Amino acid sequence: MIHRMLRYPGGWEWHVVQQAKSQPTEQKPLPSRKSAARSENAGAPTTVNRLSALTEEKAAPPEDEALELKKRFPECAGWVDECLHRRTNHISVEDAPDLGSLLSGTLMIQVSEDQSDMQPLHFWLSAKRLITMHEDMRIPLRLQYGANTHKYEECELAPEAFFVMVGVLLETFHTGLDGFERRLGELESSMRSENRTGLLDVIIERRYDLLHWSHLFIPIRELHVAAQESFPEQLAEREAFVRITHKLERIETLLKHYAVEIDTLISMDDAISGFRGNDIMKTLTIFTVLCLPASVFGALLGTNFDKLPFKTEPWGFSALVTGVAVLTVFIYIWLWKKGWTGDLLNKRGTPAMFAGKQEQETRSARHGKRSKRTAKPSGDDSPSPDQPLLRSRRNRT
Repeated sequence: MIHRMLRYPGGWEWHVVQQAKSQPTEQKPLPSRKSAARSENAGAPTTVNRLSALTEEKAAPPEDEALELKKRFPECAGWVDECLHRRTNHISVEDAPDLGSLLSGTLMIQVSEDQSDMQPLHFWLSAKRLITMHEDMRIPLRLQYGANTHKYEECELAPEAFFVMVGVLLETFHTGLDGFERRLGELESSMRSENRTGLLDVIIERRYDLLHWSHLFIPIRELHVAAQESFPEQLAEREAFVRITHKLERIETLLKHYAVEIDTLISMDDAISGFRGNDIMKTLTIFTVLCLPASVFGALLGTNFDKLPFKTEPWGFSALVTGVAVLTVFIYIWLWKKGWTGDLLNKRGTPAMFAGKQEQETRSARHGKRSKRTAKPSGDDSPSPDQPLLRSRRNRT
Protein backbone atom coordinates (compact mmCIF):
# COMPACT_ATOMS: atom_id res chain seq x y z
CA MET A 1 0.00 0.00 0.00
CA ILE A 2 1.28 3.44 -0.97
CA HIS A 3 0.14 6.37 1.16
CA ARG A 4 0.67 10.00 0.24
CA MET A 5 -0.58 13.05 2.15
CA LEU A 6 -1.16 16.40 0.45
CA ARG A 7 -1.80 19.52 2.53
CA TYR A 8 -3.27 22.65 0.96
CA PRO A 9 -3.34 26.33 1.97
CA GLY A 10 -7.02 26.13 2.94
CA GLY A 11 -6.13 23.86 5.87
CA TRP A 12 -7.56 20.63 4.54
CA GLU A 13 -5.71 17.40 3.77
CA TRP A 14 -5.94 14.87 0.98
CA HIS A 15 -4.68 11.37 1.70
CA VAL A 16 -4.12 9.31 -1.44
CA VAL A 17 -4.03 5.58 -0.69
CA GLN A 18 -2.97 3.26 -3.47
CA GLN A 19 -3.83 -0.40 -2.94
CA ALA A 20 -1.32 -2.99 -4.09
CA LYS A 21 -2.85 -5.51 -6.46
CA SER A 22 -1.96 -9.14 -5.96
CA GLN A 23 -1.46 -10.43 -9.48
CA PRO A 24 -1.40 -14.19 -10.16
CA THR A 25 1.89 -15.60 -11.29
CA GLU A 26 2.16 -16.55 -14.94
CA GLN A 27 3.42 -19.98 -15.85
CA LYS A 28 6.35 -19.80 -18.25
CA PRO A 29 7.53 -22.64 -20.48
CA LEU A 30 10.29 -24.86 -19.20
CA PRO A 31 13.81 -24.07 -20.48
CA SER A 32 15.43 -26.15 -23.17
CA ARG A 33 18.36 -28.46 -22.52
CA LYS A 34 20.76 -26.07 -24.20
CA SER A 35 19.84 -23.15 -21.95
CA ALA A 36 19.92 -25.40 -18.88
CA ALA A 37 23.39 -26.61 -19.78
CA ARG A 38 24.62 -23.06 -20.26
CA SER A 39 23.29 -22.02 -16.88
CA GLU A 40 24.90 -24.98 -15.16
CA ASN A 41 28.25 -24.31 -16.85
CA ALA A 42 28.14 -20.68 -15.85
CA GLY A 43 27.42 -21.56 -12.26
CA ALA A 44 24.26 -19.40 -12.21
CA PRO A 45 20.86 -20.55 -10.94
CA THR A 46 18.63 -22.14 -13.57
CA THR A 47 15.49 -20.59 -15.00
CA VAL A 48 13.37 -23.04 -13.02
CA ASN A 49 14.96 -21.86 -9.79
CA ARG A 50 14.39 -18.20 -10.67
CA LEU A 51 10.74 -18.95 -11.52
CA SER A 52 10.21 -20.69 -8.21
CA ALA A 53 11.79 -17.74 -6.41
CA LEU A 54 9.45 -15.32 -8.13
CA THR A 55 6.48 -17.50 -7.27
CA GLU A 56 7.33 -17.37 -3.58
CA GLU A 57 7.27 -13.55 -3.64
CA LYS A 58 3.64 -12.55 -3.21
CA ALA A 59 2.03 -9.23 -2.51
CA ALA A 60 0.84 -8.48 0.97
CA PRO A 61 -2.72 -9.62 1.61
CA PRO A 62 -5.42 -6.93 1.63
CA GLU A 63 -6.13 -7.55 5.33
CA ASP A 64 -2.62 -6.43 6.29
CA GLU A 65 -2.98 -3.29 4.19
CA ALA A 66 -6.32 -2.54 5.81
CA LEU A 67 -4.83 -3.00 9.28
CA GLU A 68 -2.05 -0.54 8.49
CA LEU A 69 -4.57 1.98 7.14
CA LYS A 70 -6.79 1.66 10.22
CA LYS A 71 -3.82 2.31 12.46
CA ARG A 72 -3.15 5.58 10.65
CA PHE A 73 -6.83 6.63 10.58
CA PRO A 74 -8.73 4.97 13.44
CA GLU A 75 -11.79 7.18 12.89
CA CYS A 76 -12.46 5.57 9.48
CA ALA A 77 -11.79 1.96 10.44
CA GLY A 78 -15.36 0.92 9.67
CA TRP A 79 -15.16 2.49 6.23
CA VAL A 80 -11.93 0.61 5.46
CA ASP A 81 -13.48 -2.74 6.38
CA GLU A 82 -16.58 -2.07 4.27
CA CYS A 83 -14.90 -0.91 1.08
CA LEU A 84 -12.00 -3.34 1.11
CA HIS A 85 -13.60 -5.77 -1.37
CA ARG A 86 -16.45 -3.62 -2.60
CA ARG A 87 -16.88 -3.03 -6.32
CA THR A 88 -20.39 -1.57 -6.31
CA ASN A 89 -21.74 1.94 -5.84
CA HIS A 90 -22.44 2.86 -2.23
CA ILE A 91 -22.94 6.20 -0.44
CA SER A 92 -23.26 6.67 3.31
CA VAL A 93 -23.97 9.79 5.41
CA GLU A 94 -22.96 9.80 9.09
CA ASP A 95 -22.42 12.18 11.99
CA ALA A 96 -19.35 11.90 14.23
CA PRO A 97 -19.18 13.67 17.63
CA ASP A 98 -15.72 15.13 17.04
CA LEU A 99 -15.58 15.42 13.25
CA GLY A 100 -19.14 16.47 12.43
CA SER A 101 -20.80 15.27 9.23
CA LEU A 102 -19.10 12.49 7.30
CA LEU A 103 -19.65 11.35 3.74
CA SER A 104 -18.18 8.04 2.60
CA GLY A 105 -18.74 5.31 0.08
CA THR A 106 -17.65 3.97 -3.29
CA LEU A 107 -18.13 5.23 -6.83
CA MET A 108 -17.62 3.01 -9.87
CA ILE A 109 -15.81 5.16 -12.43
CA GLN A 110 -15.36 4.42 -16.14
CA VAL A 111 -11.71 5.24 -16.67
CA SER A 112 -11.49 4.88 -20.46
CA GLU A 113 -13.83 4.72 -23.44
CA ASP A 114 -14.26 0.99 -22.92
CA GLN A 115 -17.52 0.44 -21.04
CA SER A 116 -16.11 -2.59 -19.25
CA ASP A 117 -13.15 -0.61 -17.85
CA MET A 118 -14.77 0.20 -14.50
CA GLN A 119 -12.65 1.00 -11.44
CA PRO A 120 -13.78 1.75 -7.86
CA LEU A 121 -13.12 5.09 -6.18
CA HIS A 122 -13.38 4.68 -2.39
CA PHE A 123 -13.73 8.00 -0.55
CA TRP A 124 -14.04 9.19 3.04
CA LEU A 125 -14.86 12.86 3.48
CA SER A 126 -15.06 15.29 6.38
CA ALA A 127 -14.86 19.06 6.49
CA LYS A 128 -11.04 19.14 6.65
CA ARG A 129 -9.94 15.70 5.49
CA LEU A 130 -10.36 13.69 2.32
CA ILE A 131 -9.17 10.10 1.98
CA THR A 132 -9.34 8.37 -1.38
CA MET A 133 -8.38 4.75 -1.94
CA HIS A 134 -7.70 3.43 -5.44
CA GLU A 135 -6.86 0.17 -7.11
CA ASP A 136 -5.89 1.74 -10.43
CA MET A 137 -3.16 4.36 -10.74
CA ARG A 138 -4.95 6.11 -13.60
CA ILE A 139 -7.49 7.68 -11.26
CA PRO A 140 -5.07 9.55 -8.94
CA LEU A 141 -2.88 10.51 -11.89
CA ARG A 142 -5.87 12.05 -13.65
CA LEU A 143 -6.98 13.86 -10.50
CA GLN A 144 -3.51 15.40 -9.99
CA TYR A 145 -2.89 16.30 -13.61
CA GLY A 146 -2.03 19.83 -14.78
CA ALA A 147 -4.27 22.68 -13.73
CA ASN A 148 -6.28 20.54 -11.31
CA THR A 149 -3.65 21.08 -8.60
CA HIS A 150 -4.18 24.85 -8.73
CA LYS A 151 -7.93 24.34 -8.34
CA TYR A 152 -7.36 22.32 -5.19
CA GLU A 153 -5.18 25.07 -3.74
CA GLU A 154 -8.00 27.56 -4.16
CA CYS A 155 -10.45 25.39 -2.22
CA GLU A 156 -10.99 26.09 1.48
CA LEU A 157 -12.78 22.87 2.39
CA ALA A 158 -12.28 19.23 1.53
CA PRO A 159 -15.86 18.74 0.22
CA GLU A 160 -15.35 21.58 -2.25
CA ALA A 161 -12.13 20.01 -3.54
CA PHE A 162 -13.82 16.61 -3.74
CA PHE A 163 -16.44 17.95 -6.14
CA VAL A 164 -13.67 19.48 -8.23
CA MET A 165 -12.36 15.92 -8.52
CA VAL A 166 -15.83 14.65 -9.44
CA GLY A 167 -15.94 17.25 -12.22
CA VAL A 168 -12.58 16.01 -13.50
CA LEU A 169 -13.81 12.40 -13.55
CA LEU A 170 -16.94 13.46 -15.43
CA GLU A 171 -14.85 14.42 -18.45
CA THR A 172 -14.87 10.76 -19.51
CA PHE A 173 -18.64 10.87 -19.09
CA HIS A 174 -18.90 13.85 -21.46
CA THR A 175 -16.63 12.15 -23.99
CA GLY A 176 -18.77 9.03 -23.90
CA LEU A 177 -21.97 11.03 -24.35
CA ASP A 178 -20.45 12.84 -27.34
CA GLY A 179 -19.68 9.50 -28.97
CA PHE A 180 -23.17 8.25 -28.13
CA GLU A 181 -24.70 11.37 -29.72
CA ARG A 182 -22.65 10.81 -32.89
CA ARG A 183 -23.78 7.19 -33.16
CA LEU A 184 -27.37 8.20 -32.49
CA GLY A 185 -27.21 10.77 -35.31
CA GLU A 186 -25.85 8.13 -37.70
CA LEU A 187 -28.73 5.86 -36.69
CA GLU A 188 -31.29 8.58 -37.42
CA SER A 189 -29.73 9.25 -40.82
CA SER A 190 -29.75 5.55 -41.69
CA MET A 191 -33.36 5.24 -40.60
CA ARG A 192 -34.36 8.22 -42.74
CA SER A 193 -32.53 7.08 -45.88
CA GLU A 194 -33.14 3.33 -45.74
CA ASN A 195 -35.22 1.80 -42.98
CA ARG A 196 -34.08 -1.81 -42.98
CA THR A 197 -35.25 -4.51 -40.60
CA GLY A 198 -31.81 -4.72 -38.97
CA LEU A 199 -32.06 -1.16 -37.67
CA LEU A 200 -34.24 -2.32 -34.78
CA ASP A 201 -31.26 -4.23 -33.35
CA VAL A 202 -29.13 -1.08 -33.64
CA ILE A 203 -31.83 0.97 -31.87
CA ILE A 204 -31.92 -1.55 -29.02
CA GLU A 205 -28.12 -1.42 -28.83
CA ARG A 206 -28.23 2.38 -28.51
CA ARG A 207 -30.86 1.96 -25.82
CA TYR A 208 -28.53 -0.28 -23.84
CA ASP A 209 -25.74 2.29 -24.23
CA LEU A 210 -28.02 4.95 -22.80
CA LEU A 211 -28.89 2.67 -19.89
CA HIS A 212 -25.17 2.25 -19.21
CA TRP A 213 -24.61 6.00 -18.97
CA SER A 214 -27.76 6.41 -16.87
CA HIS A 215 -26.49 3.81 -14.40
CA LEU A 216 -23.22 5.72 -14.13
CA PHE A 217 -25.03 9.02 -13.65
CA ILE A 218 -27.45 7.93 -10.89
CA PRO A 219 -24.76 7.38 -8.19
CA ILE A 220 -23.15 10.74 -8.95
CA ARG A 221 -26.53 12.42 -8.66
CA GLU A 222 -27.09 10.62 -5.37
CA LEU A 223 -23.65 11.78 -4.18
CA HIS A 224 -24.57 15.36 -5.02
CA VAL A 225 -27.76 15.16 -2.94
CA ALA A 226 -25.95 13.41 -0.08
CA ALA A 227 -23.34 16.21 -0.01
CA GLN A 228 -26.13 18.76 0.33
CA GLU A 229 -27.44 16.73 3.24
CA SER A 230 -24.02 16.42 4.93
CA PHE A 231 -22.56 19.89 4.32
CA PRO A 232 -25.50 22.22 3.62
CA GLU A 233 -23.86 25.42 4.87
CA GLN A 234 -20.31 24.75 3.69
CA LEU A 235 -21.28 23.96 0.09
CA ALA A 236 -24.16 26.39 -0.36
CA GLU A 237 -22.26 29.09 -2.25
CA ARG A 238 -19.02 27.34 -3.19
CA GLU A 239 -18.03 27.80 -6.82
CA ALA A 240 -17.00 24.19 -7.35
CA PHE A 241 -20.31 22.89 -5.99
CA VAL A 242 -22.33 25.35 -8.09
CA ARG A 243 -20.41 24.29 -11.20
CA ILE A 244 -20.98 20.59 -10.57
CA THR A 245 -24.67 21.33 -9.97
CA HIS A 246 -25.04 22.96 -13.38
CA LYS A 247 -22.99 20.20 -15.01
CA LEU A 248 -25.22 17.49 -13.54
CA GLU A 249 -28.34 19.33 -14.67
CA ARG A 250 -26.89 19.56 -18.17
CA ILE A 251 -26.09 15.85 -18.23
CA GLU A 252 -29.54 14.97 -16.90
CA THR A 253 -31.15 17.09 -19.63
CA LEU A 254 -29.08 15.31 -22.29
CA LEU A 255 -30.00 11.87 -20.96
CA LYS A 256 -33.70 12.75 -20.97
CA HIS A 257 -33.42 14.13 -24.51
CA TYR A 258 -31.63 11.02 -25.76
CA ALA A 259 -34.23 8.79 -24.10
CA VAL A 260 -37.02 10.67 -25.89
CA GLU A 261 -35.19 10.37 -29.22
CA ILE A 262 -34.69 6.62 -28.84
CA ASP A 263 -38.33 6.13 -27.81
CA THR A 264 -39.35 8.13 -30.88
CA LEU A 265 -37.18 5.95 -33.12
CA ILE A 266 -38.70 2.81 -31.63
CA SER A 267 -42.22 4.19 -32.14
CA MET A 268 -41.42 5.15 -35.73
CA ASP A 269 -39.99 1.69 -36.42
CA ASP A 270 -43.12 0.07 -34.96
CA ALA A 271 -45.36 2.34 -37.05
CA ILE A 272 -43.40 1.70 -40.25
CA SER A 273 -43.42 -2.04 -39.58
CA GLY A 274 -47.19 -1.91 -39.06
CA PHE A 275 -47.73 0.03 -42.27
CA ARG A 276 -45.50 -2.34 -44.20
CA GLY A 277 -47.34 -5.33 -42.80
CA ASN A 278 -50.68 -3.82 -43.76
CA ASP A 279 -49.44 -3.04 -47.27
CA ILE A 280 -48.11 -6.56 -47.70
CA MET A 281 -51.35 -8.17 -46.52
CA LYS A 282 -53.40 -5.80 -48.66
CA THR A 283 -51.28 -6.54 -51.75
CA LEU A 284 -51.52 -10.28 -51.19
CA THR A 285 -55.30 -10.02 -50.74
CA ILE A 286 -55.72 -8.02 -53.98
CA PHE A 287 -53.49 -10.46 -55.84
CA THR A 288 -55.50 -13.40 -54.52
CA VAL A 289 -58.82 -11.82 -55.52
CA LEU A 290 -57.58 -10.98 -59.01
CA CYS A 291 -56.38 -14.56 -59.52
CA LEU A 292 -59.64 -16.01 -58.22
CA PRO A 293 -61.43 -16.32 -61.61
CA ALA A 294 -58.51 -18.16 -63.21
CA SER A 295 -58.27 -20.48 -60.21
CA VAL A 296 -62.01 -21.27 -60.31
CA PHE A 297 -62.06 -21.96 -64.04
CA GLY A 298 -58.89 -24.04 -63.83
CA ALA A 299 -60.35 -26.09 -61.00
CA LEU A 300 -63.60 -26.69 -62.92
CA LEU A 301 -61.89 -27.69 -66.13
CA GLY A 302 -59.56 -29.98 -64.29
CA THR A 303 -62.35 -32.19 -62.93
CA ASN A 304 -62.70 -35.83 -64.00
CA PHE A 305 -65.89 -35.44 -66.07
CA ASP A 306 -66.29 -36.19 -69.75
CA LYS A 307 -69.20 -33.88 -70.43
CA LEU A 308 -67.85 -30.35 -70.03
CA PRO A 309 -69.31 -27.34 -71.87
CA PHE A 310 -67.46 -26.27 -75.03
CA LYS A 311 -64.82 -28.95 -74.52
CA THR A 312 -64.92 -30.24 -78.09
CA GLU A 313 -65.41 -26.85 -79.73
CA PRO A 314 -62.34 -25.29 -81.45
CA TRP A 315 -63.10 -21.87 -79.97
CA GLY A 316 -63.66 -23.23 -76.43
CA PHE A 317 -60.18 -22.42 -75.06
CA SER A 318 -60.19 -18.91 -76.52
CA ALA A 319 -63.61 -18.24 -75.03
CA LEU A 320 -62.42 -19.49 -71.65
CA VAL A 321 -59.35 -17.25 -71.65
CA THR A 322 -61.43 -14.26 -72.76
CA GLY A 323 -63.99 -14.88 -70.03
CA VAL A 324 -61.29 -15.11 -67.36
CA ALA A 325 -59.66 -11.87 -68.55
CA VAL A 326 -62.98 -9.99 -68.65
CA LEU A 327 -63.94 -11.18 -65.19
CA THR A 328 -60.49 -10.25 -63.79
CA VAL A 329 -60.73 -6.74 -65.25
CA PHE A 330 -64.24 -6.38 -63.86
CA ILE A 331 -63.05 -7.37 -60.36
CA TYR A 332 -60.15 -4.93 -60.54
CA ILE A 333 -62.44 -2.07 -61.60
CA TRP A 334 -64.82 -2.92 -58.80
CA LEU A 335 -61.95 -2.88 -56.23
CA TRP A 336 -60.66 0.40 -57.63
CA LYS A 337 -64.06 2.09 -57.40
CA LYS A 338 -64.39 0.89 -53.82
CA GLY A 339 -61.04 2.54 -53.04
CA TRP A 340 -59.50 -0.67 -51.77
CA THR A 341 -56.49 -0.69 -54.10
CA GLY A 342 -55.06 2.67 -53.03
CA ASP A 343 -51.58 3.25 -54.45
CA LEU A 344 -50.42 -0.35 -54.09
CA LEU A 345 -50.66 -1.07 -57.80
CA ASN A 346 -49.46 2.37 -58.90
CA LYS A 347 -45.92 3.59 -59.41
CA ARG A 348 -44.37 5.24 -56.35
CA GLY A 349 -41.86 7.39 -58.15
CA THR A 350 -42.69 10.68 -56.44
CA PRO A 351 -43.17 10.82 -52.67
CA ALA A 352 -46.48 12.14 -51.42
CA MET A 353 -44.89 15.23 -49.88
CA PHE A 354 -43.25 16.34 -53.12
CA ALA A 355 -46.33 15.39 -55.14
CA GLY A 356 -48.43 17.67 -52.96
CA LYS A 357 -45.90 20.46 -53.39
CA GLN A 358 -45.93 20.11 -57.19
CA GLU A 359 -49.72 20.12 -57.20
CA GLN A 360 -49.73 23.31 -55.13
CA GLU A 361 -47.28 24.99 -57.53
CA THR A 362 -49.44 23.94 -60.48
CA ARG A 363 -52.49 25.47 -58.86
CA SER A 364 -50.59 28.69 -58.15
CA ALA A 365 -49.45 28.91 -61.79
CA ARG A 366 -53.01 28.38 -63.02
CA HIS A 367 -54.29 31.01 -60.63
CA GLY A 368 -51.66 33.49 -61.91
CA LYS A 369 -52.68 32.90 -65.55
CA ARG A 370 -56.33 33.38 -64.63
CA SER A 371 -55.47 36.67 -62.89
CA LYS A 372 -53.67 37.92 -66.01
CA ARG A 373 -56.63 37.06 -68.22
CA THR A 374 -59.08 38.84 -65.93
CA ALA A 375 -56.88 41.89 -65.36
CA LYS A 376 -58.31 45.23 -66.60
CA PRO A 377 -56.50 48.06 -68.42
CA SER A 378 -54.32 50.38 -66.39
CA GLY A 379 -56.64 53.30 -66.94
CA ASP A 380 -59.39 51.74 -64.91
CA ASP A 381 -58.89 52.40 -61.17
CA SER A 382 -61.43 49.85 -60.01
CA PRO A 383 -59.79 46.95 -58.19
CA SER A 384 -59.87 43.47 -59.58
CA PRO A 385 -61.80 40.74 -57.77
CA ASP A 386 -58.55 38.99 -56.73
CA GLN A 387 -57.05 42.15 -55.16
CA PRO A 388 -58.02 43.55 -51.76
CA LEU A 389 -59.81 46.86 -51.54
CA LEU A 390 -57.29 49.61 -50.80
CA ARG A 391 -58.41 53.10 -49.92
CA SER A 392 -56.34 55.95 -51.26
CA ARG A 393 -55.04 58.78 -49.10
CA ARG A 394 -57.50 61.18 -50.76
CA ASN A 395 -60.45 58.97 -49.86
CA ARG A 396 -59.28 58.66 -46.25
CA THR A 397 -59.06 62.43 -45.91
